[in-house]
Formats: sequence, C-alpha cells, structure tokens
Amino acid sequence: MKRRHKRVLLALGWYDYRLHLGIERYAQEHDWSLSSNLTRERVIPWGWDGDGILAWLGAGDDLARFVRSAHRPTVDYSLRRPHFRCARVLEDHAHAARLAADHLLSRHVRHFLYYSDTANWAYEERGRGFMAALKQHGCDCLWLRRHRARDFVLGRGEWRRRLRWLASALQQAPKPVGVLAANDQHAIEVLEACELAGLKVPEEVAIVGVGNYLLAADAMQTPISSVDTNLELLGYRGAALLDDLMGGKPVLQTPLRVPARRLVARKSSDLLAINHPGVARALRFIWEHADQPLNVDDVAGAAAMSRRGLHQAFVEQVGRAPGEEIRRVRVDLARRRLTESDDKIEVVALQCGYQSLNSFCVAFKQATGVSPGRYRSEGAGPE
Repeated sequence: MKRRHKRVLLALGWYDYRLHLGIERYAQEHDWSLSSNLTRERVIPWGWDGDGILAWLGAGDDLARFVRSAHRPTVDYSLRRPHFRCARVLEDHAHAARLAADHLLSRHVRHFLYYSDTANWAYEERGRGFMAALKQHGCDCLWLRRHRARDFVLGRGEWRRRLRWLASALQQAPKPVGVLAANDQHAIEVLEACELAGLKVPEEVAIVGVGNYLLAADAMQTPISSVDTNLELLGYRGAALLDDLMGGKPVLQTPLRVPARRLVARKSSDLLAINHPGVARALRFIWEHADQPLNVDDVAGAAAMSRRGLHQAFVEQVGRAPGEEIRRVRVDLARRRLTESDDKIEVVALQCGYQSLNSFCVAFKQATGVSPGRYRSEGAGPE
C-alpha cells in the first residue's frame, strides 16, 4: 500500500524566504506535501484539512483564530501569543545580541546604545540580551525606545521626528559609540540619523543590525554589519519538531531556541577604537593575516615594536596578550568557516592558520567547549 504524504500548511503571517528554504528542505527529505502559497496574514485558508501547521503568528488575529480552530499539531515560530498552547521554535535573540556585543567589544568600543521602536517581544529579548552581554564586561548601555519618547505620535510627521530624535541622542552619546539596532531597517535609520547629525560611521558611530536581510547590502555606500539569525536552520528544526508532533509525541512546554549563525561584519562597524598606534597596527595585522602562519614576532614586526613592548602595551590597551588575540581571532574565523562551508575540518584548520589538525581541535574546544565537528553539526556550540 502506498504511503500517504503528510500534508502540512504554512500559515506564515511574517515571511522570509530563508525560513521557507529550511522548511522546504525538511519536506523534501521526508516526502511531505506542502501548502506553501498561504503566506500572508490576509489570506486565511478556511476549510483547509491536513496533518499539521507551521505558523508564524504575527499581528493578524484572523490567522491566529484559524490556527486555533484547526485543532492540528502546530509549531509557531513566534512568541507573540505566549498563551496559545502549541510547540514553538524560536530564534535565540540573546545569542544574536551577544554576537553583536562581542563584535563591538573586539573593536574596543566602550560606549553603547540599543535602538528599537516598538515593544515587540523579539526586540525586547535582543535588547535585554545585548545589555546583559555588555554588563559581563563591565559596560553599560543606553536603550533608545522610540515608542516611549515624548514626541512619539504615529502619523505623517513621525519619520522626520524620529530621525531628529535619534540624531540628537547620537550626538549626545560619548564617542566612539557602538549601536545595536533591533533589526536591519532600524540600522538604516541609525545610519540616516548619523548623516543628519554629521557623525562619521564607523569612526564615531559603529552600527550593527539584526537579520542580515538587506538586499545588496555590500553595494550600499556604507554597508551595514548584521547578525545572521540562522532562519534556514530555524525553519528546518521547526519542521522536524512538527514531524514529531504529527507522530504522536507530546507538545514541549519550553520553546526550542536556535542560535544565530554568525555576525557579518561590514563597513558600518569596521573601526578600531585604540589610541595606541602600535597596538592598533598590531590588531589590524592580526585580523588581516589570521588565516596564515603567524606568531607574536610577526605581529611585533608589523607594529614596529619590540616583543616585550608589544606585550606590555597590548595587555594595557586590549586586556590580553598578543598570542591570546591571535587565538581568539582564529577561533572566530573557524566558527564562520565551519558554518559557511562544507570543507573538511582538516582544510578549515589550515584556512585558519593552524599547522596541524590536533592543535586546531585543542584550541577550538578550549575556546568554545565543543569540538569543531560537533559545532558544525549543531549549527553552533554552547558559549
């Protein structure tokens, strides 16, 4: 007897093609039949009859009412309706924020802002995660909440008021300041506010967004750095969880969280807030040559300093020794290569400046807590 295809509905009130790709990959691997044309809140598939639902329940109440009334196993990719009892697979917004914090801290920024414009649950989680990550390093952060500003009134004049308000806040902040925007569109607003205020990006204001969804970002006059939140993996894991539910497994009470994939560094945050010229040259040299055989003597030569002088200045300015910085940058590079390529781990080791597989595996596990192979298979290791 021929096995019947499982019929799964995509009821996505918020849509991103990368999420769809992850769902589609799982569906192809498990012979599902997808109803994938119903991806807008205004299209409610009343009368649909199938086996399970993958939903992103956004602002549309009609879509949420339909999903509730269907009485089918459901996985929601959103936390907008926390009282709706269903399984959830969510972005790890705190992890995304931590990647942004680590990136800006690695540029030696010590003043920070977080910008959001609504009380969206995801924006709130990102903001709290950013502030918590910075606090671990002894840094404070001012949260700019546009929706709480005194002059916030929805309407035709809001865009101009918003830019003036944001420009004023950026002008008042100590420089250089690192800004995490709640999403990439918010990051564009920060960039435009900097232009209005006459502030240099990234020399005075370093900007990072979240989502990495801007089309042709590298073609912008100032390309914006952004956190890739791993939406394809999010879609895939949501589909896998729905498969479990359709197979009779119980609903998980705690949402599954998918860590962000990586931070894509571009010009908007490419600064180095170091006043010591020798240390600044050394850091640039490490960043640009970490994929090559490199030792502290090479770095000292590039900085035009003695090895001892470099070590002392590095510890004073950066808080760690030159050798530690080489290892940190190489591990960050390895993380990106492991998630972005299918190269063998031996090849990744060579691409990251390691002369042997064993030295690479030891250094990587010391830094991340997991082996390179496990890191790749899980999408990201524990921090």
